[in-house]
Amino acid sequence: RPGLAIALGGLGVNLNDLVGLYGALANGGTRIDLRWQASPSAGYVPSAVIGRAAAWHVGDILRGVARPFGPGSGLRTRHIAYKTGTSYGHRDAWAIGYDGAHVIGVWMGRADGTPVPGAFGGGLAAPVLFAAFERLEQPPVPLGPPPPETLIVANVALPAPLQRFGSAADDRAEAMQIVYPPEGAMIEGSTVVARIEGGTAPFIWLANGALIARTNRRELVLPGFELGFSVLAVIDARSRSDNVGFELRLP
Repeated sequence: RPGLAIALGGLGVNLNDLVGLYGALANGGTRIDLRWQASPSAGYVPSAVIGRAAAWHVGDILRGVARPFGPGSGLRTRHIAYKTGTSYGHRDAWAIGYDGAHVIGVWMGRADGTPVPGAFGGGLAAPVLFAAFERLEQPPVPLGPPPPETLIVANVALPAPLQRFGSAADDRAEAMQIVYPPEGAMIEGSTVVARIEGGTAPFIWLANGALIARTNRRELVLPGFELGFSVLAVIDARSRSDNVGFELRLP
């Protein structure tokens, strides 16, 4: 059943599916037709799987992954973008890579699915992958240039929501803080007056996880709180956040 573990590889995928996915990354984000026969597969449609810019960025990142030691790790394969993986219990060790014209997938394991203690994709499958690229009749083809819509600029030139990384000094200087109510406050009455300092507008205000306001103002009278303990959270335009817990009581 699908769950959060999918993001960490906790989903059964066969080698054809993996090669198809990496083939789409290599093909500018468009699905490729994996087939054994000369004619196209029945029902194949070259649909987009991921945007061109995102596909290029992924390939550019994977091209910088350290190469395994041993045969096939020389300069001839410096253009290869690749990734390795090891399934739960060391049942599967795989490596998949691509250049500008080829995609190769390697799976190693036991056919009955029993574990192979100590088997890792990086140690077993990756050297085989690079050895396979070495055996191509033509040298690996460099990955294509970034598409025109790809954003490659210095951090300061990025749109504000994308400026995730800055110096610690910058973060401290521009940090957002809820200055009222203070952490652990006991407030009498049915309303909460909240105030923040720092940060970049607009601000998103959350009461116990529910959206209650989106505004440029730094001081608000907030609805949405019931008697008892609550949490107020605020997120600014640069994804910086702060939260406080307090108790609302009858006067």
